[in-house]
Amino acid sequence: MQEKYDHTATEKTAHQYWERTAAFKAVEDASKPKYYCLSMFPYPSGKLHMGHVRNYTIGDVLTRFHKMRGYNVMQPMGWDAFGLPAENAAIANKVPPAQWTDENIAYMKLQLKSLGFAIDWSRELATCKPDYYKWNQWLFLRMLEKGIAYKKTQTVNWDPVDQTVLANEQVIDGRGWRTGAVVEKREIPGYYLAITQYADELLNDLDTLDQWPERVRLMQANWIGKSTGVRFAFPHQIKDDAGALIDDGKLWVFTTRADTIMGVTFCAVAAEHPLATHAAQNNPELAAFIEKCKHGSVMEADMATMEKEGLPTGLFVTHPLTGEQIEVWVGNYVLMSYGDGAVMAVPAHDERDFGFAKKYNLPIKPVVMPGGLSLKTDATPVQPGEDASAIRPLEHLWAHSWNVGFGMHGELINSGKYNGLNYEQAIDAIAADLAAKGLGEKKVQWRLRDWGVSRQRYWGCPIPIIHCDDCGSVPVPDDQLPVVLPTDCVPDGSGNPLHKRPDFLNVACPCCGKPARRETDTMDTFVDSSWYYARFATPGNDQAMVDERVNYWLPVDQYIGGIEHAILHLLYSRFWTKVMGDLGLVSYREPFKRLLTQGMVLNHLFSRRSDKTGIEWFAPEEVVLQKDEAGRVTGATALRDGNPVDYGGFGTMSKSKRNGVDPQSMMEQYGADTARFFMMFAAPPEQTLEWSDAGIEGSYRFLKRIWAFGHVFATTIQPQLPGQRKLGNAKLPENLASLRREIHLLLKQANYDLGKQQFNTVASSTMKMLNALEKAPRLIDQNGGIAAEVIEEGLGILLRVLSPLTPHITHTLWAELGYAKSADESILDAAWPEPLDAALVQDEIELVLQILGKTRGSVKVPAGADNAAIEALAVVSEIAQKFMEGKPAKKVIVVPGRLVNIVV
Repeated sequence: MQEKYDHTATEKTAHQYWERTAAFKAVEDASKPKYYCLSMFPYPSGKLHMGHVRNYTIGDVLTRFHKMRGYNVMQPMGWDAFGLPAENAAIANKVPPAQWTDENIAYMKLQLKSLGFAIDWSRELATCKPDYYKWNQWLFLRMLEKGIAYKKTQTVNWDPVDQTVLANEQVIDGRGWRTGAVVEKREIPGYYLAITQYADELLNDLDTLDQWPERVRLMQANWIGKSTGVRFAFPHQIKDDAGALIDDGKLWVFTTRADTIMGVTFCAVAAEHPLATHAAQNNPELAAFIEKCKHGSVMEADMATMEKEGLPTGLFVTHPLTGEQIEVWVGNYVLMSYGDGAVMAVPAHDERDFGFAKKYNLPIKPVVMPGGLSLKTDATPVQPGEDASAIRPLEHLWAHSWNVGFGMHGELINSGKYNGLNYEQAIDAIAADLAAKGLGEKKVQWRLRDWGVSRQRYWGCPIPIIHCDDCGSVPVPDDQLPVVLPTDCVPDGSGNPLHKRPDFLNVACPCCGKPARRETDTMDTFVDSSWYYARFATPGNDQAMVDERVNYWLPVDQYIGGIEHAILHLLYSRFWTKVMGDLGLVSYREPFKRLLTQGMVLNHLFSRRSDKTGIEWFAPEEVVLQKDEAGRVTGATALRDGNPVDYGGFGTMSKSKRNGVDPQSMMEQYGADTARFFMMFAAPPEQTLEWSDAGIEGSYRFLKRIWAFGHVFATTIQPQLPGQRKLGNAKLPENLASLRREIHLLLKQANYDLGKQQFNTVASSTMKMLNALEKAPRLIDQNGGIAAEVIEEGLGILLRVLSPLTPHITHTLWAELGYAKSADESILDAAWPEPLDAALVQDEIELVLQILGKTRGSVKVPAGADNAAIEALAVVSEIAQKFMEGKPAKKVIVVPGRLVNIVV
């Protein structure tokens, strides 16, 4: 073998072997346990980033580890290829999104291959290809038949310049993110999937996902949001222009805090609520405010942080229990899409309502005495029935009492006949009284809303519906699927280009044969990623969405991806699986058995603020670092002008902040194995990883040391090996036994850490193995062939443990050093090493020796010695005799395996 490590040649050799032998092709085999490892498939943006490298290396380590342990493994790869970024790139580059996407896929596939991932490329898919999205359309039609898919009017963000619908996150300060045009709220028809029909099962089945991170399960549970409360109505006599009571004379609300109903001082409705619309007819100020609300964001994160604003409508509804007149306001924090589009406001016991009431000087009426709190400002008790609304200095405490240790619940006050009741008693009594009046009942409500899948965009899966003037909305017959999306459209930013394609639009009605028009909306791209894992299990079947192979491979044994997908993607995938199960397509109910959410990759941030250019970002290679004595970065200057730049610590790698590292250039310089090893060594997989050029260089040096030791082994140690191996369970001289024991102990730790998915400590174990082996060649002179056997065994263990992390160098060394039994066998075919009991046995153990509790040295005793023998050996040892100074031992304390303490 060559003396110097050449990562380019080494990696080329491994790639050629894997390609020639189809090493990673997965075939169903009932004789082996299966292991389906899947990382979330990438969007083909053009280049891999370090987040991709980390994510897919984690999956590859697990795949290779399980393959060597005898599992039948599958690790596929595909492309989440539809979506708005391709349209934006097409507009910028004046090319069809299909062309841009295909070119990116080709380049990124080469990058993934260069990293040596054990991927079965025969199962590759792209969601923008008709042979994949045909089955989106087919299942959509099955859902339509079952009533799971349905059509209704939806409120959307409409950009009047781009003539397109915007996602909530594309609306910035009420304007389109690209055009800057004032965004309109429009009511248009769209298709929904009734995920709420599965809300109970989606929530309850979280308990079965015991191999998911707890925080992900909690995030899902909160998103599903099961609430048990009371839905009730405020009666009113407000009539529309035709003289009919609006909403039958009832303003409906839902609350989980019906115990506070006697503290309602106003109601707030959404801008789109019928009462708001009615009130605005003769109120220009209110009409303008409503219009402003309609242009605002409906993202929950924005709703939680934005300033709460409102205007009174001049309308009043009646309190259902007291008969009081309750003022109705329009609030920008109330969404028509949640519940009934109205809320009861109890400022004394709700933080949001409290802030709103203080802002507009609305009444605040405490009706619950928090547990542990019973004082007014003058320290006298608040009496049941006393009007506590005048307790101004304590208002904030009432509204925030649960944050200061008093708890949200307590006994009712200022609540008439309900005074003195606790939370549960009050809910029951109030719900019963509302039910008796026909104005309310206990109800379970869900935060989860049905999934709107219609997108008024071009680059997506066409919705398989035909619109006929006579027959209405008609499903496309199965034998006409797929509805193929034209791939030669070049978006220009003026709306959906499908509207300008008569060859796509114009079609005969499947029912009556008259001229009709295709649906131009496309499906939400979350549809594409909601079942791709199942299609990987059934490649090549153009007659069915899935076949019996899906029940062999699924559920996925290990799923890997970012925490940013913890809610929607995972929730939709779980929903899709349950629908497919109910349609008899699959036998499992959950798609992913085990979930790992890897941390982000971080790098240094450098910037400079300018009055003319705003913030200018500098790449790490464009600055000179200043460090303190401990090596910490304290500042930096720009290479181009020598002037200071601001150091912002570590931040997520991003193009906009110019702190990314190009995997391609790094691999060209150091090799794929170096990138893989650093990614696994630098941090546990769930934690953020701080990029380090020094860490990369250190990883590269480690691999060069591995290669150098392999060369030493081949040239000086291998020739010493006896023709007939004798190692087995042979009794060894202590120096060899110690080396062998160290290697097997490190192997035992590495196997434990692999099971816990702590790859950083696995990497550390391989470094310790190499340290031990590098000291071993001198043992050859003392022990001859048996020493060579111990080193051969140790190196074989090291290479196999290292193989999942750095597959190229270990593949080559395994073959070059004669570990492979034939030219067609590779390290991937080798059995995973297990520690041998015989190697771990110690003839002697070393115990700490203490005299009167002070450590004075150590004593060696037989490994199997009992306490009496240990006591005797300790007392007569040379060190003990020295420090006992001739005094007799009054007591000897033995802590097994650790120490001996002699009391004199």
